[in-house]
Amino acid sequence: MSDATALSGLEHVRGEIARACRDAGRAVGDVELVAVSKTFPAEAIPPVIAAGQRVFGENRVQEAKGKWPALTAATAGIKLHLIGPLQSNKAKEAVALFDAIHSVDRASLCDALSKEIQKQGRSPVLFAQINTGAEPQKAGVLPEEADAFLAACRDNYGLTMAGLMCIPPAEEAPGPHFALTAKIAKRNGLQLLSMGMSADFADAIALGATHVRVGSAIFGGRH
Repeated sequence: MSDATALSGLEHVRGEIARACRDAGRAVGDVELVAVSKTFPAEAIPPVIAAGQRVFGENRVQEAKGKWPALTAATAGIKLHLIGPLQSNKAKEAVALFDAIHSVDRASLCDALSKEIQKQGRSPVLFAQINTGAEPQKAGVLPEEADAFLAACRDNYGLTMAGLMCIPPAEEAPGPHFALTAKIAKRNGLQLLSMGMSADFADAIALGATHVRVGSAIFGGRH
């Protein structure tokens, strides 16, 4: 992947986000682009930073630890989002490294995050992951259990949940899954919705996404 490919991809995605926001009657500033740099080497990222992108998504704590400290030291204002599943034993590192965690989905992780947030005095923005398709191979809270889970996050673990995240089933239309996630967020008073990836972020924006997670449309295909 060349620098030019990434820059043209970034410009295209920014344009599509702006168009989707206009079509939905929303301000462009309402939607945060999370550029998903997972699996791409550190050297692929500086051109995208130079073009003004400051919010990036990674799937794994170890990979992020390996490539981001030098990049964040070189540029002020970088925000790192963990968008992949998080093991409870990695909560300490995740709280130290990430500004947002999109995959809160079980009691043991809530407990680990709560302890680390108190210990470190850092408060990443927290999203609960909803498994809208009830897919057994996928992480996330089932929709019918979401209200109770969010209440437990607050009452049992003292966590401030800011929003919800979902990944619709690949073989289904994403719209109903985005709409369901938005409905759960609304009735629980949550403002943020992490919904939509390279193929469907315009649909997600139409249904209220505040964060879209876009990787291949910027950086190119993954090997």
